[in-house]
Amino acid sequence: MDPVLSITVVSVVLGALIAIIFFKSYFTKRRSEIKSIAKTELEPDHQKKPTKPSQPISKKSHSKPHSHSHGDKDQNKRHHPLDVNTLKGHGDSVTGLCFSSDGKCLATACADGVIRVHKLDDASSKSFKFLRINLPPGGPPTAVAFADNATSIVVATHNLSGCSLYMYGEEKAISTNEGKQQSKLPGPEIKWEHHKVHDKRAILTLFGASATYGTADGSTIIASCSEGTDISIWHGKTGKLLGNVDTNQLKNNMAAISPNGRFLAAAAFTADVKVWEIVYSKDGLVKAVTSVMQLKGHKSAVTWLCFAPNSEQIITASKDGTLRVWNINVRYHLDEDPKTLKVLPIPLLDSNGATLQYDRLSLSSDGKILAATHGSTLQWLSVETGKVLDTAEKAHEGEITCMAWAPKTIPMGNQQVSVLATSSVDKKVKLWLAPSLESS
Repeated sequence: MDPVLSITVVSVVLGALIAIIFFKSYFTKRRSEIKSIAKTELEPDHQKKPTKPSQPISKKSHSKPHSHSHGDKDQNKRHHPLDVNTLKGHGDSVTGLCFSSDGKCLATACADGVIRVHKLDDASSKSFKFLRINLPPGGPPTAVAFADNATSIVVATHNLSGCSLYMYGEEKAISTNEGKQQSKLPGPEIKWEHHKVHDKRAILTLFGASATYGTADGSTIIASCSEGTDISIWHGKTGKLLGNVDTNQLKNNMAAISPNGRFLAAAAFTADVKVWEIVYSKDGLVKAVTSVMQLKGHKSAVTWLCFAPNSEQIITASKDGTLRVWNINVRYHLDEDPKTLKVLPIPLLDSNGATLQYDRLSLSSDGKILAATHGSTLQWLSVETGKVLDTAEKAHEGEITCMAWAPKTIPMGNQQVSVLATSSVDKKVKLWLAPSLESS
């Protein structure tokens, strides 16, 4: 045999053997891969079968967290012991509130452009009748005060062009030819209005009081405090401007009139509190507003102040972490200075133990309980001892914007109770009972 041919035959045979071995190993491997893929695809199906009866177990495992979250909701809904009622229905942040002089009506100012005057027949009532006053378009209300009686309301509004004051009063019933009065009275109407009363600055607070001191005729006077340094005093019924003062303290925080209409005091950017006397003429009208004293002692800005019911003391809260009780019933015309009666530490601390400041103060009608706020926290203190009577850490779901004590007790069931009202950005107004003075 030709050697070349034999070598060729051998090469072909070897190549064929190699090819057979290669393809055999390839198909064997491929078959195992297909089996492996088929197996993995079948495994979930096998796993699903035993999991079907385990589904109830899965539901059981979620039942505990579900019931726990229900418990959390119930816990959140649970009221503070002093939380007696909530006035809902406001469409936006409630920016101001005030009680009528008899405590029977509560007016609220809301950023939805509506003033609501609630009739408080019973503090624990499930619903309250209220009078609705729709404000003119152009700016939301920032504060509200009763002008003369429960049917006369002064409202402060603000927009880019400045702030305005409106006084709303109800029309009297008109007698018909038959001598019968109308069954339905017309809604409140604007009796007077002023615009750009503090230029373009917003009104921070409105405080009203019945002027009964000295020769005053008992009319309601109202102080409007701007975010600048000016404060104006108005006659509630007529809207007449009675006087202006300038604190000259960079920026006002608030201003208030004493319950008898004698003094005007302002908390501002500085540590000193300026006090003016509203002087009345023999015919009962305001004659002048004169600076008479300054309360000196705080080391930092005064955030808020309130008068005692007898108009002879002032309580101030400062960023220096203290409350001060002042006696202003002094012979200032003989250069006698007001006296500090008490210095009390603010008993509200943050998580690091640092003292927090009070944003607002309000004194109960008997002068014994001081309500104070910081953010959404509400505290009640004994004026006598400075001790905390009670605390509601989350009195509202947002910052508290305003608060006031009813000037007189109001009905709740078969008893008469002292009530504090608070408003907030959470669109709610809450009514609170006074804590016991024996609380610790």
